[in-house]
Amino acid sequence: MVDGAVAADGVPVPVRSGGQSWTVSWHPPPEPPAGIPHGAAGVCVTAAGDIVLVSPDGAAWDLPAGRPEPGEGWEQTLRREMDEEACATVLAARLLGFTRGECVTGPERGRVLVRSAWRAEVELRPWEARFEIAARRVVAPDAVEEALSLDSHPFAPFIRRELREASVRARP
Repeated sequence: MVDGAVAADGVPVPVRSGGQSWTVSWHPPPEPPAGIPHGAAGVCVTAAGDIVLVSPDGAAWDLPAGRPEPGEGWEQTLRREMDEEACATVLAARLLGFTRGECVTGPERGRVLVRSAWRAEVELRPWEARFEIAARRVVAPDAVEEALSLDSHPFAPFIRRELREASVRARP
């Protein structure tokens, strides 16, 4: 894909992640594509319209996301992960779509993972570093792509799609 590209419905995109090769595709709601549920990612929007990002090291930033615990549904995973990773209480959530990744080379070859993507209206609590997340920051919508380093992010077309579906736009 070209720089600035946005994932299209059902179009596989090659992605290198964790030393493996995957083909990843975007799927609109409401039904998830076939595969193993692999968690939820949130475009967390504050009351002021800013976007919440998290980092394991204070250098590389991402949208908060995480894997499900046994018995959790898509939205339950979203709510718990936003609480754990971003110290954010989800006030309202809207399903944006799903990513479906199929491992084509590497130890997980043949494995198909599905992740849900959400717009989450959140209320932030005081920051407390927990689990694998060391830092949180809140950025204006027009600073999100740069803060996420989307020019070099392996999942950039999917993050751009999430931001577009979440109606995250630069302020006038």
